[in-house]
This record gives sequence, structure tokens and C-alpha cells, in this order.
Amino acid sequence: MTEPYDLITMGRIGVDIYPLQTGVPLAQVETFGKFLGGSATNVAVAAARLGRRAAIISRTGRDPFGDYLHQALRDFGVDDRWVTPVADLPTPVTFCEIFPPDDFPLYFYRRPKAPDLVIRPEELDLAAVAAARIFWITGTGLCEEPSRAATLAALEARDRSGTTVFDLDWRPMFWGGEGGASGAGGATGAAAKAAARPYYEAALRHATVAVGNVDEAEVATGLRDPKACAEALLDRGVELAVIKQGPKGVLAVHRDGRCAEVPPTPVEVVNGLGAGDAFGGSLCHGLLAGWELEPMMRHANAAGAIVASRLACSSAMPTAAEVEEFLAAR
Repeated sequence: MTEPYDLITMGRIGVDIYPLQTGVPLAQVETFGKFLGGSATNVAVAAARLGRRAAIISRTGRDPFGDYLHQALRDFGVDDRWVTPVADLPTPVTFCEIFPPDDFPLYFYRRPKAPDLVIRPEELDLAAVAAARIFWITGTGLCEEPSRAATLAALEARDRSGTTVFDLDWRPMFWGGEGGASGAGGATGAAAKAAARPYYEAALRHATVAVGNVDEAEVATGLRDPKACAEALLDRGVELAVIKQGPKGVLAVHRDGRCAEVPPTPVEVVNGLGAGDAFGGSLCHGLLAGWELEPMMRHANAAGAIVASRLACSSAMPTAAEVEEFLAAR
């Protein structure tokens, strides 16, 4: 096997079709840009832009959009060897509307089923997964089989070695309201959360880090107070809980008693989508570097703020020099 990866992510990949006009309803947009997308994909890109050796486990359609995603991954320096095609499913596309500063509706086209939910346990390179310095999984990967079984198999292969990050990544439309197929639509209510919670708890038993906003932490814990959520995640076995609080900043609590609460970095928001993925890539960078909690959260906040000030997601991920320059100016 080659040298272990700094980071392997597992989860969504697709094409983001984003309007090149802001403040305009999708029905009236005339020009669009095409970008590499998907949260797990963006995290890998963000880490690669910071100088880390990253790869992703995912699947695409066997179509031109799938070809585009492979090329985009290579262009960003992300290893695509574990991104494989599914012959009878289209590569997903995602549209958004851009209404700064805080309204960015997403429209997922992942029917009848997204290829990234057809990752199978027997296809995994478990030796590489186990050896990676950080392994990153998402809540979306738990929403359907065979991705759910594959995600849990990968977590078991890790056996809590190295750092295993669970991105709580709550997308209720993928759980079908009652926990059914993603192609059936979705809901935001208690039934969807109840359907997801047992799988979130199963993943948490193998994770060393949990990261998410308050809504996502509620799915995992049933709680909404950020500090209570963090403590509940620690009680479920993780060593570090990171709760993103929007305009209140970010809270990080470690099992050893260390705690950091860092305010957000103000910017003029262009598109808030992708900021959380930049935060995730920076978080991995800081964990690999062994940073203390406060500088790690400040760097992650800054990376997210830079992406929020730009239109795209993957291509907006900052380099280490850009983050350092941004922080130095504050």
C-alpha cells in the first residue's frame, strides 16, 4: 500500500450548477456556472488546498458529468481512485438560489437514487481506510443501503484508530420523512429525525470527532443547547465535539476538559454554501498539525468566511497562504 493518506472522505459527490447572478429567483436566472460539489468532496478539496494528501470514496454516473467530476478532482489534487461509476444512475446535480446574506435554497436532483448511496462494503479498500490519518464520514451516507452498511463497515475497520470525524450533515430530504428512500422526498419533522438517530448513534460509537450545527447535533442527541449537545456527544464516545452556532461562532469541547468558543469572522457574504466544508477541511488540517483548540477554530472560521465571500464552493476553497493573510488582516 502507498503512504497513508492524510485524509480520506466518504460521501456525496455531484455537480453544482450555481447561478452567476445573485438576488435572482432560479426561474429568472439566465447564466450558470458548473462546479464540483458534494460536502464530503468539498472537505477533501479544502484539505488538499491546504497542502494535505486527500482522497474521496464515492460514486458517479457513467456519463459526461461523471467524467467532469473525475477531472475536477484531479485538478484539485484529490485522489479519485475510489470514485467509481454506476451504470444505470445519473450523476447528481444540485442547483441553488443566492440571496445574501443568509438565504441559499438548495435543490437536489438525486433521483431515482444517487450513485454515492450505492457504495458497497465489499468494494471498500479497508486497509487504506484503516491507515488514513483522518477518515471523514457524513450523516447522508447513513440514509440508505448499501451506503449505510458500507459507512459502518469502514468505521468498524478504523476501530477508532487515528482520527475519525463524523460530519453530522443533516439533510432531512434524504431520509424520506419516515426514513424511506431518498427518491420519495423528505420532511424536516420529528419522524425523520427519529428514523436517523439510531444510525447516528451507531456511527458515533466509532467516531473520535463529531462536527455539526445545532440542528444537526439535535438529530444525534435530541438536544438543542450547544453546550448540552457537546456534552451529549462526548457521552456517546467522541473525544472532540465541535458545534457550529452561526452568528454566535463555534464551540469546541474536548473530553480532557479543554474548551474554546470562538466568534465568527465577519465578511460580506456572497454565497454561504460551502463555508461549512471549508471549515471541515481546515479542521482536519488543524487536527493533523496538532493545534490547540482556539487557533484551530479560528483558522476553520477564517477558511469558512473566505468561501462565504465567494460564489462557488470547491473552487473557492482557500490555500494556507490565503487563510494566513486573512487572519493577519483581522
